[in-house]
Amino acid sequence: MFDNVLHQSVTKLLIKDISQNSLPGAVLFSGPQGSGKFSCALETARILSCTGEKRGHWLCECPSCMQNKALVSQNVLIAGPKDCTPEILAASDTFLNAVYNNAKHLAAARFLFIRSIRKLTMRFNPVLWQGDDKLSKIAAIISDIDEELEPVDFPHELPEPEKIEKACKKLCEFTQKLESSFMYDSIPIAHIRNASAWAHLKSSDGKKTIIIENADRMLESVRNALLKILEEPPEDTVFVLTTSRRNAVMPTILSRVRTYSFAERTLEQQQEVINRVFHKENFNGFIDDFLLTYLPVSPEVLKINSGKFFTSIASGHIPEIPGLIKACGNFDPRVMLKIFLNGMNTYGKKCMSSPAGAQAAYELTRAVKDCWNNVTVYNQSVNSALEILVRDIAKINKVHGNILKWTVM
Repeated sequence: MFDNVLHQSVTKLLIKDISQNSLPGAVLFSGPQGSGKFSCALETARILSCTGEKRGHWLCECPSCMQNKALVSQNVLIAGPKDCTPEILAASDTFLNAVYNNAKHLAAARFLFIRSIRKLTMRFNPVLWQGDDKLSKIAAIISDIDEELEPVDFPHELPEPEKIEKACKKLCEFTQKLESSFMYDSIPIAHIRNASAWAHLKSSDGKKTIIIENADRMLESVRNALLKILEEPPEDTVFVLTTSRRNAVMPTILSRVRTYSFAERTLEQQQEVINRVFHKENFNGFIDDFLLTYLPVSPEVLKINSGKFFTSIASGHIPEIPGLIKACGNFDPRVMLKIFLNGMNTYGKKCMSSPAGAQAAYELTRAVKDCWNNVTVYNQSVNSALEILVRDIAKINKVHGNILKWTVM
């Protein structure tokens, strides 16, 4: 059990609770980014639904385990916001390198790429999106993804390398479009209600699992809806919540889940994970940093442009937004916009030494968050959202006596 969750002693406690049938109906996996919480959640779902002689054995080939490993099980729902594109791009690179080098880990690399895509598409299960007017548009993109995925999926024999490379490129484009267009920053309340209705349906194939990532990023109404189902979870369904900020999870939810704490992996341990999963031996950094190296524009360049953007406004100038957007790769995938905006919050921290500065920092943080919401929630163009942000920052600077200017000196 949990052979794919490296350097986490908490799995011993999970194995004990599962073996003794004492795992509760709602659990929380809490720990830092890159600690393997989501991989552990997926593996928990596989083990709970396993019908093999040795329950949860890593090499079990029962129908349920095979479906769970391929991430096509009808007994698992995945909800919650996540930036999936970096992992998909990294997995595509690993797969293509294995193809062209005819590497001995080709089958594993192929599996890695397929799973990376389904970690995204499973969040767009019609069960969760039922009644949403975006469902037909989502279904069209999912159909394109499925069509391109079929030739490289098991059990088909792989086509020629050139065709594989073409398929990978299209799949990366389609998944990027799906994530940029429809991934939410906070789970919609309708998804919790739909998941709750699904949870109460009887299953003939064993335990069902609902995985909710980033459970701390919920609006109050969504938390309350989740709380209702967690108070009396259906007997055949297990809820697995994950978070990197346990203190941000509502206390009443914490009181209804059993927390399993994941430790922060050391740099050496994370490098081992990168090597074993992505077959990269020479990367000297953490897992999240490794995945971000696959973005079309590096995080360093995004942060530099963020600094130039802020400096220009703080100095009383209006930045040239179209040129900025082009230099930042049109902020596609969307995670690049998040990195760019987060870069501006570092300037707000420099204002915290005085009451007036603290207020300015608060207003700046709110303006940056509004910019993100304008794009991700209200579907505003990045150009328009940044124009509003320019006005907001200029207003903050003026109201507080050019307090932002000295932060860039």
